[in-house]
Amino acid sequence: MSHREAGERLLQDAGILAEKITEMQYRLQPDLMERFGTIGKIRTKQDSQYSLSYLAESVLVKSPSLFTHYISWLKVLLAGYRVSAEDLETNLLLIKEALEKEYEHPHREFLLEYLEMGIDVTRHAQSQASFIHTSMPYGLEAQVYLQHLLENKRTEAFEMIQAELDDGASIRDVYRYIFQPVQYEIGRLWQQGQISVGQEHFCTAATQSFISRLYSRWLIQPNQGKRLVAACVGSEQHEIGLRMLTDIFEMEGWDTYYLGANVPNGSIVEAIERHESDVVAISVTMTYHLHLAKDLIERIRNHPETAHVKVMVGGYPFNIDPELWRTVGADGYAPGAEEAVAVAERLLIHPVSLDNVSTASE
Repeated sequence: MSHREAGERLLQDAGILAEKITEMQYRLQPDLMERFGTIGKIRTKQDSQYSLSYLAESVLVKSPSLFTHYISWLKVLLAGYRVSAEDLETNLLLIKEALEKEYEHPHREFLLEYLEMGIDVTRHAQSQASFIHTSMPYGLEAQVYLQHLLENKRTEAFEMIQAELDDGASIRDVYRYIFQPVQYEIGRLWQQGQISVGQEHFCTAATQSFISRLYSRWLIQPNQGKRLVAACVGSEQHEIGLRMLTDIFEMEGWDTYYLGANVPNGSIVEAIERHESDVVAISVTMTYHLHLAKDLIERIRNHPETAHVKVMVGGYPFNIDPELWRTVGADGYAPGAEEAVAVAERLLIHPVSLDNVSTASE
C-alpha cells in the first residue's frame, strides 16, 4: 500500500475515527468531563479529526515534518486551554490504538511510523520565539504598529504607517518588515493564548484595510505584459499573505488577477485561460489542504489551454518542507512575496522540467 493510498483512506475515515477516539479518551479519562464539560468533548473530537487529517496529509506527501511541526504547534495551543501535554499524548496513543484496530497492515505501516514521531514531540519542551525583533529592519516600528492594533488604535496604527512612508520607507518595506512579521506574531500570540480569536481577526482586518488604503501610493505602474493569477485552495481564509504577494507583482509591472479563497477549481482554470496567465500562484496555509493543491495543479496540467502555464506554490506547509512543492507537482516555490517575483521571472526565462527548476530558497 503506497503512502498516497494510506493518506487518502485516512482522510476519508478521519471523521468516524475521531468520534471513536473521543469516546475512548473520555472513558479512559472521566475527569475530562469535569474539567471541560460537553463543549470540551466536542473540541476533543475536532482536535482529533484535525490531527488525523494532518497525519493523513503528511503521509500522503511523504513529509513527516508536517505532522511533527503541527503537533508541536498544537501542544502550545492546547496548553493555553489547560490541556496538558499528557492529555495530548494520550489522545495520540488512542489514535494509534484505533489505527491498529481499524486498519489492515498495508494501510497502517506509514501512518503508525509518522504517528510515533508526533507522540515523541509531546514529550519534549516546545517554545516559539517572537517574530519581531528590534534588530530587524523596521523592528521597532513593527512593535509599535502591533501594540497599536492590540490596543484597538486603528487610526494611530495607520498614521504610523503613513509617517514611515512619508519619511522614505517603500511600500515593499512596509509589507515585508512590518505587515508580514506582525501577522506572524499575531498568530503566535493567539496560539499561546495571549490574545483572543476576536483580537486576531481585528488585527488582520485592520491590516487588510490599510493595504487597500495604500493602493493610491503605488497602483499606477508600467505594464510589462506578464500575467499572474493568484488563488487560495479550498476554503482557506488566510488570504492576506497572497494579497500582499499579488500587490508585489503589481509593483513589478505584472498584470495580476487575484481570486482569493473559496473559488472552485473549474473557475480558477477558467480564469487562467481567460486572462492568458503566464504564472499561477497557489497559496496553502492549512496542511490538510495539500491534496487540494495537488488536485488543482493536476486540473491545470490536464486542460489543453492551461497546460503550459507555470505553477508556483507557497504557504505554511511549503515553508516547513521546502521540497514539498515537487510532490504536489508545482514548477517552483517561494517562501515569501519578494522571493516569489524572482521565482516567477526565472520560470518564464527558463521553462525547464521540475527537477531542474531553481527557487529563491535554493
